[in-house]
Amino acid sequence: MYDENGRQYLDCINNVAHVGHCHPDIVKAAHEQNQLLNTNSRYLHDNLVDYAERLSKTLPEKLCIFYFLNSGSEANDLALRLARQYTKHEDVIVLDHAYHGHLTSLIDISPYKFRNLEGQKEWVHVAPVPDTYRGLYREDHEDSVTAYANEVKNIIEQAHNRGRKIAAFFVESLPSVGGQIIPPAGYFQKVAKHVRKAGGVFIADEIQVGFGRVGKHFWAFQLQGEDFTPDIVTMGKPIGNGHPIACVATTKEIAEAFASTGVEYFNTFGGNPVSCAIGLAVLDVIEKEHLQAHATEVGNFLMKLLKEQKIKHPIIGDVRGSGLFIGVDLIKDQAERTPATEEAEHLIKRLKEEYILLSTDGPGRNVLKFKPPMCFNMEDAKFVVDTIDKLLTDMEKECLNQQKTSTCST
Repeated sequence: MYDENGRQYLDCINNVAHVGHCHPDIVKAAHEQNQLLNTNSRYLHDNLVDYAERLSKTLPEKLCIFYFLNSGSEANDLALRLARQYTKHEDVIVLDHAYHGHLTSLIDISPYKFRNLEGQKEWVHVAPVPDTYRGLYREDHEDSVTAYANEVKNIIEQAHNRGRKIAAFFVESLPSVGGQIIPPAGYFQKVAKHVRKAGGVFIADEIQVGFGRVGKHFWAFQLQGEDFTPDIVTMGKPIGNGHPIACVATTKEIAEAFASTGVEYFNTFGGNPVSCAIGLAVLDVIEKEHLQAHATEVGNFLMKLLKEQKIKHPIIGDVRGSGLFIGVDLIKDQAERTPATEEAEHLIKRLKEEYILLSTDGPGRNVLKFKPPMCFNMEDAKFVVDTIDKLLTDMEKECLNQQKTSTCST
């Protein structure tokens, strides 16, 4: 990226410009379709069908009905409506510190937001994040998967005791705002079993992490294993490489229940010819440039470099991730794993002064988050890690000098 003075920045956090800022193939697709036709989705156009067919090939077979929208928030709001109409239930289970969008309905299911606003609604239930580094059940627990899933089971039982009924378990496939968390494999399967037994559905929010970012798979929920399929999947952000487009994929059964109300779902701009042309172009670039495999290769290299820094710098408590979705958990001490919030903020500020754009997430704002455009390469990875190494070394020297000065003064 470049600022107004032509200074070059290395972008390590922009998961919206998925295949790269202003990718010529995406710009060309938008321009050519704009010259030909753009209209609202009451008018049928081949791009809409072609795009739905292309997306369907990336998903499990039962996810075969598609709704097109303009933003991730719209997609998650529709997913909530689909779940409630299908189950005839109201309540939603979410993970702590989750964020699912800016609409009123989504603020209500986003602890990251509602804890600072009007608080938790009666129909919202919050489960602990399946974080094996600093969560309730950590890496030394004999069965963290079952333990975290049982937390959801207990929430369902408590809700039933109060006469409440569960419509959905709503979760980011990889909690992002929650701290770049990688849920242990098998967790979704166990949770889905409890939720479906209670008459609810499983909604996988792929808005931050879909479209090959995790490397091994096209969708992050697939990291859980081949035996898991959500009932609803939502997509946004990277889907249009910066163009406002989003999607909800679901089953025929859920879609038919939604249509049975007789109230049609209509979205003026959702699925318009230009948006679908752009969506198709994004899929083409991912395939043509082998970006999913690239995410695995570069992501593994970046993780290796960061783990080497973990050995060198005690402030790095954990390095976790998949593909080009990586979190670096900064801590004040190894025993308590206290979030190094101020240190993380200082590091981010210094990186920006070095023309590297990185940010933090997590409840303690201490987790460095890597979600770069998918064209991020080996050279970029080495440059950013070398810079982090230099800055952390400087911070450690400064801290040591302050300790000496304090001792001398005493």
